[in-house]
Amino acid sequence: MPSPWPDHPGVLLRDPYHYSDDMLVIPPMLAPCLGCFDGKQTDLDLRAMLVRLTGALEVGETARQLADTLSTAGFLEDEAFAAMRGQRRREFAERPVREAAHAGSAYPAEPEQLRETMAQYMQADPAGASDDAGLLRGIAAPHVSPDGGWRCYRAAYGLLGPEHRERTFVILATSHYGDPETFGLTRKDFVTPLGQAACDTRLVEWLAEHGGEGAVMEDYCHSFEHTVEFQVVFLQHALGPDVRILPILCGSFAHSILGGGQPEDDDRVKRFLDALGELGEREGDRLFWVLGVDMAHMGARYGDDFTASANEGRMTEVAARDQARMERIAASDARGFWDLTIPDRDPLKWCGSAPFYAFLKAAPQLKGEILRYEQWNIDARSVVSFAGMAFRGPRERSRL
Repeated sequence: MPSPWPDHPGVLLRDPYHYSDDMLVIPPMLAPCLGCFDGKQTDLDLRAMLVRLTGALEVGETARQLADTLSTAGFLEDEAFAAMRGQRRREFAERPVREAAHAGSAYPAEPEQLRETMAQYMQADPAGASDDAGLLRGIAAPHVSPDGGWRCYRAAYGLLGPEHRERTFVILATSHYGDPETFGLTRKDFVTPLGQAACDTRLVEWLAEHGGEGAVMEDYCHSFEHTVEFQVVFLQHALGPDVRILPILCGSFAHSILGGGQPEDDDRVKRFLDALGELGEREGDRLFWVLGVDMAHMGARYGDDFTASANEGRMTEVAARDQARMERIAASDARGFWDLTIPDRDPLKWCGSAPFYAFLKAAPQLKGEILRYEQWNIDARSVVSFAGMAFRGPRERSRL
């Protein structure tokens, strides 16, 4: 991304996977050289570009320094990077719990300050729906920063009460960095400033055994992904720190979106969704479904050639298309939802499509309600949309 520091212009490099903690700013003159590190070009190509950019003939030292700097920081696919990646993955696999990754940035790290902030977010919402229409079995909430999406978080989590306390909360959340057509599992408890949420390892092990090749155990992406973590914080605030969870990171169904087919056309997806549905039927109302999902991503930040403003201009059309998809979700119409998602490779760029679809296939008996829909300018030129939803169904007897 462009450097945010005026006194250090250039291209900022950072590693979203956190294999490397370094950040580098490549000066504007050298930035075009990054294209030479593509696995196809050679050192001679790099030197030739430096000659063109600098007008100097003696560029060997500059080329070496650039390559060494990138390698040392872990930004080249070489032995240094492989060592960093292996170490970080081993560290996460061996860690007894999943520590909070976003405390102190996305939300307060001090417990008392976090409780005060959450109380402000969750003040009674007179527009919230009651649970009179049926048995509440699931909710959908954003995974956008809580300070941007707190009204939709409140609409969803405000429905939870003491009667939900003993459920296992199956958190189907977007995996922004995991491989497509895979589902990331972990056995680890999640620790936040509010306490330690217990992972239901019995159910994790069952999914790992029956979910096939699409199930990725101790998925490293859990170590830094925010989409589950934010749901855990809201669950802990609503029901107590020691809630029981089954966290699942849903990789995008990229092959289906690009190819125009159904997600189950991939054997990995089909087997995992079949297992998840079987688990849902077997456990019945011992489970409570939580979806950590955002919707459309529009504007300059997301590769569009226009500036997006919440609820204005093109975003009014986006709102109508979001509404159509949410109606299919509320009707438990998985096929109808997917048919609205895949045309033109999803120009709305819904990052929550995979969790929504997985939920619709796993719990088709539940009907939804749209509680609140919002659009938020994540920056001056880009917008994210999201909603709070509730899912209700008939009371089921738990089966052993």
